[in-house]
Amino acid sequence: MNNQTGDKHVLPSAMQSRLPSYWRLAGIVTVVVLLTVSAAWFFWPRSGEGEVKGDRKAGAQGAAGAARGGRFGADPNRLQPVTAVAAKLGDMHIIQGGLGTVNALKTVTVKVRVDGQLQSVLFREGQLVQAGEVLAQIDPATYQAQLLQVEGQMARDQALLANARIDLERYRMLLAQDSVAKQQLDAQESLVRQYEGVVKADQGQLDNARLQMGYTKVTAPIAGRLGLRQVDAGNMVRATDANGLVVITQIDPVSVLFTIPQDSLPRVLARLKNGERLGVEVWDREEKIKLATGFLLSVDNQIDVATGTVKLKAQLPNAEGNLFPNQFVNVRMTVDTRRDAVLIPIAAVQRGTQGAVVYVVKEDKTVTMRPLKLGTVEKDSVAVEAGVVPGELVVTDGIDRLREGAKVDVIVPGAVSPRSGTPGGRDPGKRGQRRGGNPEAPADAGKPAG
Repeated sequence: MNNQTGDKHVLPSAMQSRLPSYWRLAGIVTVVVLLTVSAAWFFWPRSGEGEVKGDRKAGAQGAAGAARGGRFGADPNRLQPVTAVAAKLGDMHIIQGGLGTVNALKTVTVKVRVDGQLQSVLFREGQLVQAGEVLAQIDPATYQAQLLQVEGQMARDQALLANARIDLERYRMLLAQDSVAKQQLDAQESLVRQYEGVVKADQGQLDNARLQMGYTKVTAPIAGRLGLRQVDAGNMVRATDANGLVVITQIDPVSVLFTIPQDSLPRVLARLKNGERLGVEVWDREEKIKLATGFLLSVDNQIDVATGTVKLKAQLPNAEGNLFPNQFVNVRMTVDTRRDAVLIPIAAVQRGTQGAVVYVVKEDKTVTMRPLKLGTVEKDSVAVEAGVVPGELVVTDGIDRLREGAKVDVIVPGAVSPRSGTPGGRDPGKRGQRRGGNPEAPADAGKPAG
């Protein structure tokens, strides 16, 4: 009771036992806070000063790079290696392209001309044959018998004719002696003429029998390539069979049918009227392999109103057999030729906001950008109507590293270095500058020996 009423500040015994642990925890927290504040005060100024110095240094380097004006931070005074090709004068062919189909000049279905049993087949499928070559044999027994019969009949009629002629001569002698009547002589002359007619009929039958006998051998009517066999040996064949024995296509030369727009037709007709022969090239469907080269043969007489195109026919040699009938091909026809055009590689032409441009290497080995007026494109070259003159070097490789006025180290394809004697060397006099500034340094300076 005295503890509860007399002393109000006396703590309970349980809290008195926990007091030392509270003070220890508070002391530890205080020490940690003081150490953290001290460390922050000590390190903060130095860290900020380093960052400021780093930012200033980076800013100075960026300003220096911007002042130098190099692309992507590059030094504009550094030589940029590029490949350049000189613009040249040449002939530019104006090519008209189109999709075409290969056609055989001649296609023949070989059919039998007499009825009978197919005795043997003497060809291989896909074989090349010449005109007149025997392809099959029909059983000739029936036609041999007919031939013998006609020959016997003709021999009999020839004998009757000979006897009638002898009697006619006898009657003429007797009439001269006035021993027979004139009517008997006339009758004999009529009999001779009758027998002559019979013999002529027999001759026709004989020729026909021999012809039918010859038809038992089936021959190739034209030279070309054989297709697939339609009938096997042992079957009965007739002249009325629709499929025949085999199909022959003439593949050398061949023709190609293709179309061009009607707007290109006047130029083609003008050259044909002048007696010129227009060259035609045939390429595969991917336009990677040239299959044959020929000439324009003819032009159709009407324009297709549905497509606005006109059909043309070209003839091409096909000794190698690269072209097959009904094959789809790409056709390139030279419709005109521009003489002495300024030609540059397509790789040198760049497209920008101002149109087609090109980098030209000047005499001081710096480049300048030129706008171009382009003409016809053929393969890897393009005709330039304005912007470049013959002899000027245009950059074809390394364009992405260039800017207006950049200095370049020119590599001319196919050029021979005066020191090494090897093609594709850099511009003379530049090797020493790239090896420490000594122009007389050998080409293999700096390389390890052996």
